Amino acid sequence: MIAELNDLQLKHLQEKAVEMREHIIEMLLEAKSGHSAGPLGMADIFTAFYFHILNHDPRNPDWDDRDRLVLSNGHICPVQYAALAMSGYFPIEELKTLRKINSRLQGHPHRGTLPGIETTSGPLGEGLSQAIGMALALKLDNKVAHVYCLGSDGELQEGNPWEAAMFAGKNRLSNLTLVIDRNNIQIDGFTEDVMPIEPLKDKFAAFNWHVLEIDGHNMQMLVDAVNEAKAIHQQPTVIIAHTIPGKGVDFMENKFEWHGMPPDKDQAKKALDELRTLQGKIENESQ
Repeated sequence: MIAELNDLQLKHLQEKAVEMREHIIEMLLEAKSGHSAGPLGMADIFTAFYFHILNHDPRNPDWDDRDRLVLSNGHICPVQYAALAMSGYFPIEELKTLRKINSRLQGHPHRGTLPGIETTSGPLGEGLSQAIGMALALKLDNKVAHVYCLGSDGELQEGNPWEAAMFAGKNRLSNLTLVIDRNNIQIDGFTEDVMPIEPLKDKFAAFNWHVLEIDGHNMQMLVDAVNEAKAIHQQPTVIIAHTIPGKGVDFMENKFEWHGMPPDKDQAKKALDELRTLQGKIENESQ
């Protein structure tokens, strides 16, 4: 089971999450392309996973008994790159090479290019199927490692994830947890305007999944949900994590226009100023 967070650990993770958001803004500014809203919205979840939940070893990325984290919506990779660098998988300085020619930090993650990347992603809707393959293989090998798939709500407008969900439910893959970034946006607008996906909870329950809903910015809630998932032995678990796209940057929050747009120099300065102010508040509260 994952240890509950004490107040000091929670403050430390909150500081890490803000630092991660700062790296995301700096990476996107340098690249002059990429996605802003999703990475910022998922920073708390990635922080909790890489610095508290995952059983992993940056010094031995291919350790057989590691937990697997599969990123299905690969376009939000700046947040995963930041998490990996901050965890020690590769130098922080390399983050500034995002999307540049010959960089290891491509616009979508590529397995074999960077340590800690479990799958190559790009086409949406495939990550859950990849994670299911890993979970099934681990079960057959009697491994205790857990597979976490992080995906987007917009992907659920496709057919592949539902075929995968049916397979996982039928095969009772209790070593699989899907975390859905329920931020309600996609590149063309709000999900419920483009193609409604509700009622998500009822749909997954009908496919024999254990379903949980949380505030995706509450790291203790995420830890509790993961512990509950690990205590379920007959079903896979889905955690519907409600997040704010662009979280931490006031002028980006809940704006679908920022789904696939990077900040310019002035916008990045404004965003970084806001994040550094927030970082100072967290540090003062912890003293």
